[in-house]
Amino acid sequence: MVKNYWLFTSLFFLITLFTNAQDKQSETSDMEVSLKLINPTREINDGEARVKVEGGQPPYQYKWSKQNIALESKEAKGIVEGLDYTVTVSDSDGNTVKKDFTIPANSITETFNSKVQPAVDFLGGILFWDPFEAIGIYDPVVYTDQKEIPVPNWDATTSNVFTLKKWLVSEGSSVSEGDKIAIVQKDSGEEIEVFTDAAGKLNYLVQEGNEIFNPNIKEDVIEQNAHMVAQVEYDDPQPLYHPNGDIRKNSIPFIVIWLILGSIFFTLRLGFVNIRGFKHSIELAKGKFDNPDAPGTITHFQAMATAVSATVGLGNIAGVAVAISLGGAGATFWMFTAGFFAMSLKFTECTLGVKYRKIKEDGRIFGGPMNYLRYGLEKRNMKGLGKFLAALFAVLGIGASFGGGNMIQSNQAFKIVSEQLPFLQGYGFWFGIGFAVLVGVVILGGINSIARVTSKVVPVMAVIYILGCSVVIGVNFENIGGAFSAIFNGALSASAMKGGFIGVLIIGLQRAAFSSEAGVGSAAIAHSATKTENPIADGFTSLVEPFIDTMVVCTMTALVLIFTGMHEVGGGMQGVELTADAFGSVISWFPAVLALAVFLFAFSTMISWSYYGMRSWTYLFGQSKKSEIIYKVLFLLFVVVGASVSLGAVLSFSDMMILAMSFPNIIGLYIMSSEVRGDMKEYWNKLKNGELFINPKFRKAD
Repeated sequence: MVKNYWLFTSLFFLITLFTNAQDKQSETSDMEVSLKLINPTREINDGEARVKVEGGQPPYQYKWSKQNIALESKEAKGIVEGLDYTVTVSDSDGNTVKKDFTIPANSITETFNSKVQPAVDFLGGILFWDPFEAIGIYDPVVYTDQKEIPVPNWDATTSNVFTLKKWLVSEGSSVSEGDKIAIVQKDSGEEIEVFTDAAGKLNYLVQEGNEIFNPNIKEDVIEQNAHMVAQVEYDDPQPLYHPNGDIRKNSIPFIVIWLILGSIFFTLRLGFVNIRGFKHSIELAKGKFDNPDAPGTITHFQAMATAVSATVGLGNIAGVAVAISLGGAGATFWMFTAGFFAMSLKFTECTLGVKYRKIKEDGRIFGGPMNYLRYGLEKRNMKGLGKFLAALFAVLGIGASFGGGNMIQSNQAFKIVSEQLPFLQGYGFWFGIGFAVLVGVVILGGINSIARVTSKVVPVMAVIYILGCSVVIGVNFENIGGAFSAIFNGALSASAMKGGFIGVLIIGLQRAAFSSEAGVGSAAIAHSATKTENPIADGFTSLVEPFIDTMVVCTMTALVLIFTGMHEVGGGMQGVELTADAFGSVISWFPAVLALAVFLFAFSTMISWSYYGMRSWTYLFGQSKKSEIIYKVLFLLFVVVGASVSLGAVLSFSDMMILAMSFPNIIGLYIMSSEVRGDMKEYWNKLKNGELFINPKFRKAD
């Protein structure tokens, strides 16, 4: 009897398990997921995917492989055509269905873009690799001890006044995710319910009856996170997440470490030459030591203007805006600090650029990193390494000149100019033709023509932009205390919403490193043409370039954004749009001034980079005039392509090549650092003893 009892019990148990498994399988199979893939235009990166779910138990979550798509969104936009993506749909019972999808590429540009993307990912994997995470020195996950609850649907451009009408939960109480905690009232009388999206202990940030945010009060506009209602303290630190549910991580990119460490090394190695030599740098730029009989073709000021024109560009407007919107006001502090150290790195490379230049009988000059990498290392019995580094630099320089120094400039110039002149929209090709003609008129004349134009354009564009920034800052001058408080507080005690201290630090350093191009070696090519008998003199002239580019222009852009409160706008807006809105908040027609500045920035960057690319080209393909003409024609063709075609991955790849130029360049600089230090000491002695040539007109002035 007992034996039969256990037999029936076992059979019943097996049947139950089988039935439950069948039911579970039935539930899973009941949830059917289908995708609708849309390629609306022949433009790149505008693919769309829409999910349709049948069965299962709502509500559903949609985890996209694209990190900026929210878990609640059943639609993904901005998909790159031709690349593989996934979406995993989950219902409330825990059933999941994963779908792989690819938006078909319907045009040549879409296909080309998707084929280049793997190369972008590969180069990005090198440049932005985090060595500290790889060896386990720190935990890259972004944690927070608290979560601040904002006014629902608030944005930085709002004109509404928000008041805390009533608290529904007492302070210090434990709350769960989704609890209703307060009622907020707009000045229109509309009431808004506030829900917590975190669990923990509730702390009030505003008392009942008090205003939360008033756009007419300047402190509210400037103060970061002034629109927060409450704060929830976690029992244990919690990681922050991307919209798609991936854990957020800070990375310390190798390229930033490489550039920043180089800047600090040469600042210490040369005894803070960026401070000691600043006054002399200004004297050189003013022409006090210009010797008309010295070898070379352009003055110290023209060399400086050419180098500045290449670095002062869209990065100072769009790039800074993105950095501030992502890193908060505190990123400004680290941007400024990195610019300070970059001055010494620029000094080193420009000194060597002049020292190892070659001047042909016809007056053409060939210099820059290609020369000092090859011949400077050859002098140290490193001929093989020198030739390899020089060739690598030249290859990267050509790619960078066609992309970051050309196409991206004409592309963005067309975008912002066509916004101010709507009749140009849709005529990118013809805009590119006109732009190419303007650029061609200058670059076909060689370095002398480029230097003459940049020495006129750079001061004009700098004055226009800085005056525009000054007006915006002046109108909001009462915000100065709050602005600088936001900068220093954000830099040293950054809020978790902006990614924590490491996140703000890296964003600021990264923007400065990308902006000044110190360590990239490009400026050394322009300075190699300077009329001077003392290479160190041109190193001193270059000191002022990161100061102008990063410490002045980038900081002015950041202050405009902070003074107008646009630093609180999320990353959904493009960088140029953020800055344009900040300008427009003061005077409606100010975006037109910005458009002119952007056009001049793009134009000056292109003509300078044409020379950098040409010297890289002639190093590889011969120094004949025919070789130079071939390069210039190709460069002008890319101007047209950049304005008329969207080539996202191509531009990203070539822009990365600018950063990659720093690898061979800084290796050579480290090896030759003692040589530069010795030359600098000798030059200081000549300066102190009055042995340097002084231009007669300055002698009369003395």
